[in-house]
Amino acid sequence: MDIVYSINRVPIRLTEERWDHIISNKPYMQSYYEEILEGVESPKWVLRGYAGSLIAVLSLGKQKYLHVVYREVSRDDGFIITAYISHKLNRSMIVWPKKS
Repeated sequence: MDIVYSINRVPIRLTEERWDHIISNKPYMQSYYEEILEGVESPKWVLRGYAGSLIAVLSLGKQKYLHVVYREVSRDDGFIITAYISHKLNRSMIVWPKKS
């Protein structure tokens, strides 16, 4: 299990069970382990997810975005739910960085 800190300074866990879930459903994600952790710790954007989740987004090049879905359960605990790569970014859901 690895732990990184979100933009809100909440420790976010990537458990073995969640990693197995990610790569069993999306085998192409096998080589993105470090990028998933980096995405939560240093995202380009954070989007509002569903049911209280957040989505950290890391740009991987021209119109290729790593999305890491995670939940902050409390100020002291959170976990990664899943991750995937998309060619789209829903800019209307951005919650960080705040627009001035």
